[in-house]
Amino acid sequence: MINQELLMGLVIVISIGAVSGFLGTLMLTKKMTLVGGPLGHLTLPGIAIALLLGFDVFFGAVAFVMLGILVIWIFEKLTRLPVETLTAIVFPFAMATSFLFLTEDETTQALIGDISQINLAITLGTAALSILVFLTIRYVYRKLVFIGVSADLAKVEGLNADRLNLIFLVCTALVIALSVRVVGGLMTVALMAIPASTSRNLSNNLTFYSWGGVLFGVLASMLGYLWYSFFAIPIGPAIIIVSVVLFLVSLLYKILVNK
Repeated sequence: MINQELLMGLVIVISIGAVSGFLGTLMLTKKMTLVGGPLGHLTLPGIAIALLLGFDVFFGAVAFVMLGILVIWIFEKLTRLPVETLTAIVFPFAMATSFLFLTEDETTQALIGDISQINLAITLGTAALSILVFLTIRYVYRKLVFIGVSADLAKVEGLNADRLNLIFLVCTALVIALSVRVVGGLMTVALMAIPASTSRNLSNNLTFYSWGGVLFGVLASMLGYLWYSFFAIPIGPAIIIVSVVLFLVSLLYKILVNK
């Protein structure tokens, strides 16, 4: 009989892996993959507060990611500095302040993830939100790709680029907040970027590419979680290592096929 905690963990990592891989293919197409790294670091003060006050890390993470996005947007309007520059200011501040409040064990949990404290409510909530975000991304996916190809043509077709990009940004924030449970605030971008890159190595059309991101996100998360469960290694590094191995296999296949 399958252990209940193991089953709940599998549901969580598969849900997060699927939506992360799917979003990652869109981020890679829009050349915005590196945005996920700084946004992941913005979750750290929220995780710190959640751990100190004893509530779920997702709520602390999503609150601070949204707050960080708002602060960066306001600073951009006030200073006219590039978003990359402002992000480089905001996210080290977020990391520094979080370390003031966290113990050594909590710091490790915040940075590389911890899935040991889960229950049925967290499992169902994670799965439901992952599905909602997945369906939202699917709805805007081709529209955002079209905007990226030709903003002028997209405008002629009546697509609202600002609204669609806002939806994309909110979805990114939610996926990052979901991801901190399994890979911490340090490696959220890898959970999105690596499965997407693996899929790109093997894809010859947009449909296969986007669903390939889902497949490799699920596969890496599931195998990483099983590795963590049976060999007691940290879950975040386990998932990322498996992701990299899958990427290297896809790269080798691509090299051999194109030879």
